[in-house]
Amino acid sequence: MRMALAISALVAVAGCDLAQQAADDVARGQAKRAVDGVVAERLPGVNVAPVTDCIIEEATAQEILQIAASSTTGATGEVTQMVLQIAQRPAAATCMALNGAALLKT
Repeated sequence: MRMALAISALVAVAGCDLAQQAADDVARGQAKRAVDGVVAERLPGVNVAPVTDCIIEEATAQEILQIAASSTTGATGEVTQMVLQIAQRPAAATCMALNGAALLKT
């Protein structure tokens, strides 16, 4: 009986983890679209994908949710400022510098 309960608990936790991961993936995808727009506007001619990836990687979960929420309505001034602030964080700046060759559109 205990073994069955333990297995059930593990299955439930795994199910929650999968659902949480799916929700995180959706939010990150939406946030990436919003960040792409900000980057394209602020850095015309730059390949936005590596810049966006660096910004998303350095954003907190709360920031990703806020940015994702703007993906349907367009980036507000507040969201644009948030994206720019995240981009200025040392780790994001390093990430963008390391991907420098990919940042230039050919």
